[in-house]
Amino acid sequence: MKAKGFVKGRPRDLAVLNYGLFKVNSNGRIIGICGFLIRTDAGEAILVDTGFPEKYATDTEAAVQEDRLFEFGEVLHCGPENLPQSQLAKLGLDSSDITLQVCTHTHIDHIGALGAFPASPILISATERALPRPLYWGDVQPLEWPDQEYLEVEGDVEIGPGLTVLAAPGHAPGQIAVMVDLPSGTFLLTSDAISRPEEIDEKFAGSWDEEAAIASADRLMRLASKRNAFVIYGHCPKQWPELKKAPEVYS
Repeated sequence: MKAKGFVKGRPRDLAVLNYGLFKVNSNGRIIGICGFLIRTDAGEAILVDTGFPEKYATDTEAAVQEDRLFEFGEVLHCGPENLPQSQLAKLGLDSSDITLQVCTHTHIDHIGALGAFPASPILISATERALPRPLYWGDVQPLEWPDQEYLEVEGDVEIGPGLTVLAAPGHAPGQIAVMVDLPSGTFLLTSDAISRPEEIDEKFAGSWDEEAAIASADRLMRLASKRNAFVIYGHCPKQWPELKKAPEVYS
């Protein structure tokens, strides 16, 4: 099945999903863990990223120890209400309503429920899918690829009218961003291609490929400027409290 044109309807609204809060050890930065739900006028529901694995909501400390995530930071909050199913319920949806998953990249805070929606294909970059296992965190890679249908994309692909996935490697080998044309205007979901605006001036120090990250961010911001898009960054501490969260939506 091809990703191009997979989505039939035009985006009707966009919800920001709250998957919890995390504190980064190296700088004390407190970041929101987010996903998105895009609904179309054809009744489709597209889930973008799924937050931490469920074990973080049931026993956070045990999960942190098991994955050695304490080496990177501290999970400040991740409860049952921060799991995808709970966030979807705020919008009157459940797992069976999801028609497509979009995986922007395979780090731990983006793929926790990757295999929890077996009836929906997973859209992912071919580069990321070619990895032996999802990246998860550091050298901890416990997850296998879920046995379900994948829509692998290379480059930019218009997956439906007003809905385009954009290649943005650098933070991760197969990082992607998402451009969404809503009735009110265009939104650019950068995911971790640009986690916060300051990363641009910092030249994406510490990224998987810093030069690629710089080039990707430059391209994304030029596209955003050209389209007069509202940019939602991957983990921006200043922006996170100001964003509407489910059940509120952008439309």
